[in-house]
Amino acid sequence: MWSALMWGGISASAVVLGALAALFLRIGKRTIGWIMAFGVGTLIGAAAFELLGDALEDGGLLATGIGFTAGALVYTVFDVIVSRRGGSNRKRSGSDDSGSKAAGEADQSGLGIFAGTVMDAIPESIMLGASLLAGKGISIVLLVSIFVSNIPEGLSSTVGLQKNGYSRQKIFVMWAAVLVVSALASMGGYLFLEQLSPEFKAAIGAFAGGGIIAMLCSTMMPEAFEEGGPMVGFIASMGLLTAILLDTFS
Repeated sequence: MWSALMWGGISASAVVLGALAALFLRIGKRTIGWIMAFGVGTLIGAAAFELLGDALEDGGLLATGIGFTAGALVYTVFDVIVSRRGGSNRKRSGSDDSGSKAAGEADQSGLGIFAGTVMDAIPESIMLGASLLAGKGISIVLLVSIFVSNIPEGLSSTVGLQKNGYSRQKIFVMWAAVLVVSALASMGGYLFLEQLSPEFKAAIGAFAGGGIIAMLCSTMMPEAFEEGGPMVGFIASMGLLTAILLDTFS
């Protein structure tokens, strides 16, 4: 249980690292896009190998299909709600030199950005904690994938919060809250899924996988291409290859 709490906090600490980078360093939008693209690739691998692969093996096609579809649908519904409340560009830094995104970023709601970030973090953290149930230790593929993808999220979301007039102190408090929520979600995933049958575990794993894939397609992939250009296809492919290697040798 405490291991799940610790690993959930470690994976979410990347959001704080991204926020620190945004506050104290000048990072170009292309670099942000490339980091995000790599995170997309690793998360696709994690969802495919760690979540859907295990769900198919443990619960069969029906439980996996239902869980995956429900996860994608639920995430999409919440994404629509959060986007209408100002969180639609939560992963967008607006860090171009011309400042052309400044007006759009200024219209964002800080609470919308925060709510969207929490919504993105919960399914990842739940399955990170649940990966400990196999008795083989933490899933390295999931841990690396979540950590890498959280860095650009913390970075670009922090820029959006700054443009909403949020102070550094308030930004740190918000990201500390994301870290705590992620750690608790990881612990909750461990405790809750431990009580369930293999079929229900499979369905919930597929549910998280569906939510992650929907998140990648609606937020991370468009932003990665917009900021990183055509190179993001190759970089995302290398992220997927990294996930394959980690899954093979871990």
